[in-house]
Amino acid sequence: MPIPVLRAETFYLPPAREPADVWADVPAAELVFRWMEHRMQRRVLPPTEDVDDVYFARINQNRWIADCICGSAQVISPTDPRYGCTECGYGWCALVFPEDVPAVEAEMLLEPKPHLRNWWHPGDPNNPYQPPTEPPPPFDPDPKVALGEAAE
Repeated sequence: MPIPVLRAETFYLPPAREPADVWADVPAAELVFRWMEHRMQRRVLPPTEDVDDVYFARINQNRWIADCICGSAQVISPTDPRYGCTECGYGWCALVFPEDVPAVEAEMLLEPKPHLRNWWHPGDPNNPYQPPTEPPPPFDPDPKVALGEAAE
């Protein structure tokens, strides 16, 4: 059975000594704050306000993630398209997911090795696989033109 793409609700789980459903009432975007509190043994408060920034969701090594402007990143979920940073405390940002999340996740399952499953939103300006904005100039097979000599 293939390993599904990880979302916040399957990545940020309560400690083993707690009941598995103890965080069931916590929205997916806020699970990271509960998880960080447990790991760091101190209070990590979620943001209290929304901000105007919008981040693009992407899949990195089989995990839905969002990158913060501070350089941090965390696992996110299409079920709760918000992002609040546990590192810098930046407020809730809206997340842009693909229109058909199940189709993107199904496409990722075609790659049998989860660590090779990567996907970028086509509209993400940070996408390293952007299509060219202008077509390349036409190829001219005349070598004189390529050398800058005038044609006769």
